[in-house]
Amino acid sequence: MRYAVLGTGIVGRTVAARLDSLGHRVVIGTRDPGATLGRAEYSDWQEVHPEVGLAGFAEAARDGEVLVNATGGQEADAAHLDGKILIDIANPLDFSRGFPPGLDPVDDDSLGELLQRTFPGLRVVKTLNTMNCQIMVDPARVAGEHHVFVSGEDADAKKAVRELLHSFGWPEASVIDLGGIETARGTEMLLPVWLRLMSALGHTDFNFHIQGA
Repeated sequence: MRYAVLGTGIVGRTVAARLDSLGHRVVIGTRDPGATLGRAEYSDWQEVHPEVGLAGFAEAARDGEVLVNATGGQEADAAHLDGKILIDIANPLDFSRGFPPGLDPVDDDSLGELLQRTFPGLRVVKTLNTMNCQIMVDPARVAGEHHVFVSGEDADAKKAVRELLHSFGWPEASVIDLGGIETARGTEMLLPVWLRLMSALGHTDFNFHIQGA
């Protein structure tokens, strides 16, 4: 499978590395490939993952059969997207008032819904945004049972995403389908709780467990 991961931050790189390790063809999308390669943080990572490509957002989106959004915005080009799955793993962070960040949009909208409206030809599935990126790709970092949520309108797209989650190590019983893409509002609004837990615990190796799920 060809994956395009949009975003070069720690989340995008972590997911791209995991996809690469599973034998998928992966390209990372960025606004300016030259500038990205000029950053030591990325170039050092690229040396360890030479099979992962780097391209502009539009080129990456055209190349990928499945897209992964690890940005807070709408960087994909609407052309060549119809029918593709976009896995939205991001949160719409708003740092306008400093740290901890708020969310924008929030309450009566979500990033997942915004992406679906902006690119109606895409099949958007929201998942993995309620945990640290290391747990996204390696749920065994957290002992015991814990859960990952899925939101989206297209049943076949959600089935494909569940299969990807299983390949990451998420058992079937750990995946909770919340319903349509509007349910992404709830999972995105878990971010303030997550941030306070990170501060209280002093680490990020934790996740949500839904008793009785």
